[in-house]
Amino acid sequence: MPRSYPAEFRRKVLDLIESGRKVAEVAQLLGISDQTIYTWRRQHRIETGQEPGISSSDHAELVAARRRIAELETELAIHRRAAEILGQVVPAGGGDVDAGRHVEAAAV
Repeated sequence: MPRSYPAEFRRKVLDLIESGRKVAEVAQLLGISDQTIYTWRRQHRIETGQEPGISSSDHAELVAARRRIAELETELAIHRRAAEILGQVVPAGGGDVDAGRHVEAAAV
């Protein structure tokens, strides 16, 4: 699992890069990979609208939406299966079930 760095630390690293320091130099100085810094820089550019892409908040919303869709698809499959089973148990048009209701209504 990748190591997580605080937002303030990431911001300070990006400030160093923006001030003219080389990515490799800052990475070596702080003991982090060049790629990590490039990733942070790209995400910062996306967040500030300087580069196209999905922002962190949009990404979180997308993940939540996909999770909810998966839950709903599972629920729908369960309901469809239940309807299929009930369709096999209850005759088409209600059959005896419908007749039972009429008998009860007539008795009242």
